[in-house]
Amino acid sequence: SSRTFLTEGRWDAILKEMKPGDFVLMQFGHNDPGAINDASRARGSIRGIGEETQEIDNLMTKKHEVVHTFGWYMRRYVKDSKEHGATPIVCSYIPRCPRPETKIEAEQKPSSYRLWAQQIADQEKAHYIDLYDLSWKEISKFPIAEIKSKFYCEADFTHTNAAGADLNAASVAKAVRALKDCTLGSFLLKP
Repeated sequence: SSRTFLTEGRWDAILKEMKPGDFVLMQFGHNDPGAINDASRARGSIRGIGEETQEIDNLMTKKHEVVHTFGWYMRRYVKDSKEHGATPIVCSYIPRCPRPETKIEAEQKPSSYRLWAQQIADQEKAHYIDLYDLSWKEISKFPIAEIKSKFYCEADFTHTNAAGADLNAASVAKAVRALKDCTLGSFLLKP
């Protein structure tokens, strides 16, 4: 989640290696709706993009923690990237696999985490890729009954298989090439 990426030290490890001219693609939102404090995962963030906080004694880590909003964590990653001379690119999360009973139109309605990622990118003047939209346009060309076996692993409705990963990577490459005032596209091979 956006929260545990920070609290587990993963962001600090990236900051130590970050150099001016680097590009930082960030994508969170699938795990942020989880529990803020429980004994099994405790990885959720507060919903929204404001400055709200919640102090907890984390049942999993046994540490005192101040939990922030999804937007606060995203804003931090964007600001830290810029302070290190890097170019932040905020991506929405990828689509989950639709359940068999889902109507294709319902999947296209933007969810809060997708919107919040875009709002933070806009507020912080960072690049934004609506990866959900790009990938969904390709996935939804297939009947719902075929989408799971074509693009997602058997274990759940979130993680992709190799074909799904390839589709999402192609969506990122397509979007990077289209970003205005971003030189990352010049490093990509031609499609």
